[in-house]
Amino acid sequence: MPPAMAIALVTVVAVLLMMSGEAVLSAFNERQLRARGAIEPKGDVIATMRWAYPAGFVAMAIEGAWSGPSPPPVLVGGLVLFGFAKALKLWAIASLGPKWSYRVLVVPGEPLVQSGPYRFLTHPNYLAVAGEIAAVAATVWAPITGTLAVVGFGWLMSMRIRVEDRALGRLR
Repeated sequence: MPPAMAIALVTVVAVLLMMSGEAVLSAFNERQLRARGAIEPKGDVIATMRWAYPAGFVAMAIEGAWSGPSPPPVLVGGLVLFGFAKALKLWAIASLGPKWSYRVLVVPGEPLVQSGPYRFLTHPNYLAVAGEIAAVAATVWAPITGTLAVVGFGWLMSMRIRVEDRALGRLR
């Protein structure tokens, strides 16, 4: 197997496995949140995000298998960035605990989380997601689909942030 194809395959499989684990945790937390009376706001873009997020990684892997491999410094930089992005995401997930899910679910009357990365950033998870996308694009050498994924998913995340901020009482 050519190196570019091997790097792309290993990367996309690893990312999709991690995403699957996150999906299981999200589904568990969603059930618990709904049982506690959580409300889901209207206007969320989760339906689009659910397919666009994994599709972006698959598209980057295809481009990388065809156009790669990344130059070694770019590959290493992508892996380092992915590690930092994943660490930030895990810190955000751990800080939210049972409040974390893919969906925007708010239990009325519960205070906002102010610990972990939320002390410094309003939406650290979304910064981590952008970092993951950029990191995978660098790792597999997918400048075209990587740029499209960052811009396209960034646009979805900006729409999502507005929905989330309204649900959390940050916007009127």
